[in-house]
Amino acid sequence: MRFQTPLVQAVLLRRYKRFLADIRLMDGREVTAHCANPGSMMGLADPGATIWVEPNDDPRKKLKFGWRLLERSGGDFVCVDTGLANRIVRTALEARRIPELAGYDRVRPEQAYGTASRVDFLLSGAGLPDAYVEVKSVTLSRTPGLAEFPDSVTARGARHLGDLAEMARAGHRAVLFYLVQRSDAQAVTVAQDIDPTYANALQHARAAGVTVLSYRANITPQEITIGHGLPLANDPPLVLSRK
Repeated sequence: MRFQTPLVQAVLLRRYKRFLADIRLMDGREVTAHCANPGSMMGLADPGATIWVEPNDDPRKKLKFGWRLLERSGGDFVCVDTGLANRIVRTALEARRIPELAGYDRVRPEQAYGTASRVDFLLSGAGLPDAYVEVKSVTLSRTPGLAEFPDSVTARGARHLGDLAEMARAGHRAVLFYLVQRSDAQAVTVAQDIDPTYANALQHARAAGVTVLSYRANITPQEITIGHGLPLANDPPLVLSRK
């Protein structure tokens, strides 16, 4: 997935009201950019950070810049725009670049299923059970090399896991797909201390037959593509709680 407009470098001044960020462009102008990330952005919104934003000249948009990337001191990138995750995964699915899902030749986004939910992708292929794929953007990292999800409590995420589990019990293929949008990640795990309810829901979903896939994104200021698979680190033993 290539960015539609070349990104420009800026300095983050502050992020506030979840979807707004004050930034300083390289020419010295201070403007407000849109921040497409509803999460806590723990460790990603420190004032003074180097960021990359996408300009636009759309008269319908009040904000003329969108925050896309954080550039870390070592040259690694984090994509902070969670809305891009589905575009990246869709491109990879249609190009059959995800080996575990390469047998599917029909990719349908945003299909109704479960309890008043919409699955990110419904995949179909000759001789294969339909695959329900839910994508989660992973950006948190509190330990070098280890990405974590979620970065805040997510009742919605737990509900999606329940819906996937129902699809698995019905004989369909159900897949939770973690797209790790950090170029410094070597593994991914669940942040159980942040949201134990989500962690428990994931254990129940896996016990029901839900498959977990984790892939790292390749990130540059020009484009983001699917990278290689990542292991689930510190994977806890399956001990189910009824809570």
